[in-house]
Order: sequence, then C-alpha cells, then structure tokens
Amino acid sequence: MRFLVLTGMSGAGKTSAARYLEDMGAFCVDNLPPMMMLKFMEACQSTSLRRPLAALAVDVRSGEFFDAKGVSKLIRETQALGYEVETLFLDAADEVLVSRYKETRRDHPLADDNTSLTEAIAMEREMLAPLRETANYVIDTSTLRTRALQKKLQAIVNSDGSAVSFRIEIMSFGFKRGIPRQGDLVYDVRFLPNPFYIEGLGRHTGLDEDVRDFVMNHPVTEEFMQKATDMLDFLLPHYQEEGKHRLVIAVGCTGGAHRSVAIAEAIGRHLRDNGYQVDVNHRDLEMEKASWAMRFDGESGD
Repeated sequence: MRFLVLTGMSGAGKTSAARYLEDMGAFCVDNLPPMMMLKFMEACQSTSLRRPLAALAVDVRSGEFFDAKGVSKLIRETQALGYEVETLFLDAADEVLVSRYKETRRDHPLADDNTSLTEAIAMEREMLAPLRETANYVIDTSTLRTRALQKKLQAIVNSDGSAVSFRIEIMSFGFKRGIPRQGDLVYDVRFLPNPFYIEGLGRHTGLDEDVRDFVMNHPVTEEFMQKATDMLDFLLPHYQEEGKHRLVIAVGCTGGAHRSVAIAEAIGRHLRDNGYQVDVNHRDLEMEKASWAMRFDGESGD
C-alpha cells in the first residue's frame, strides 16, 4: 500500500487537496500527530485497506508535537522498514497566503497576540524548510485553478508508486512581478535581444515560432545556452547524489512572455533529451498577454 504524507504551508490548500484525494479513492487522515504515523501505517497494512493510497496530513497544527526534521526522520525510518512513503508539499506565495487568511478571517496556527500573520507565515516557512527540500512532490497553488490542482493530484494517485527520484520544474517569469520564491536556480535573461520592440513580434510570445527564432538565433543566445546547459549537465548529477528530489529552475525576463519563455522551453528540451523528467510552465505569460489587451504602448512589456 502507498502512503502520502500531505504537508505544507497553512493556507496553501491542504484541506482542499485532502478532499480531492478522498474523491479519487484515497483514505485520508487530517492533522495526524507525527508520532502516530508508524502506528497508522501498521494499522492500514494489518487491515488490508483496499484503497489506492492513504494520505496523512501532517503540519504545524500539531503544535508541540510537530517538528519538521523529526517528521523527515520518521519518513526515512518508515521507508527503511519497507513502507512505500512519499511526501507532497503544498506551497503558495506569502502575499497569496496573507490574502487567503484575510478572506476567510481564520487565524494562522502560529499567530497570536505577539505574532502577526506575516511573521507567522515567515516562521512556518522556516520550520517547514526540511520537509519542502526532501518532498517528492511540490505543488505551488498561488495561481493554480481547482481543475489544475485536481489534475496534478490525479497524476500522483495514478502513478505506480515508483516515483521518479528527481524531478525538474522549469518556470519562466517576469521580474516586474517578482522572483519566484521556489526557484533553486535563477537565470536572468534580460540581457538578450528583446523581441517586444520588433514590429510584428511584440504581441507574440516565446511559444510562437517567430519570437522563438528571433531569441534563439542570436549569437549571444547560442553562447548563453551552451554555458547554461554545460553548467546544468555538471550540477544535476551532484544534486541527485545529495538526495535532492526536485529542482526548480526559474528563467526571468522583464514581462515573462518572450525571452524567458523561449529559453525555458529550450532548456526543457535539452534536459529531456538527457533523460530527465521535466515540467515547463510559464508563470506570467497569461497575465502579460492580458495586460497587452488592455494597454499595448510599448513601455511595460518584455
């Protein structure tokens, strides 16, 4: 039987994720004290629970019972005993978490009379860092719609349990909307020739052939790609040797629609050709396109 430790930032959507997992046939237990994890797994095995997997929500709501390093150690110990255990970490940007708490008017588990909401979120992020670093799956729900979250969870449920030990996510973004907090490696490609100011290319994106060719066919881009991929070819095996399960490569330009998109796609193709499992997403692409529809004056694009 497969077990999924569901953890992450308060307000990132763990309750919704557990509900969706239940709808998919999983057996879910919410706010399980960490020291009960092994007993819960033993009970599931002894009763021959007929479910695709069991999900255990473990997080800071357990208060004094919770310690992220201790939970990571417990996960390793249960794996050593032969249990099939994976970790799913749900995350979201700080400003999104603040907004969600203000909308629901609920209290953060770590907030009190002496600790503000923003301070509580910062404390929790630091506390959970060991779990995020070793998680098999990390889902950022900041801009994720319900259907997209369900699709990602369905992929986890449908997997055979032999999760790929190393996953790479490549994310394009626009610096004008901030650097992604989850980026492990960040490439700034604003030095590359900018197609935004080229007639006929401004309202196309790095996914379109004309923009892609404009970006990729410049000598400076070819030199950058050679150096960037050489570095990744060197780094990735060492990350794997250190036990890292997931790497986020963030590629940024001004608006997040042209150069960063084309480069992110190119790096993704290179890594896939080298046998890595890669997901590529474009954080700011749709927002940038929407801004063009409202105001296309050549001043704020990429």
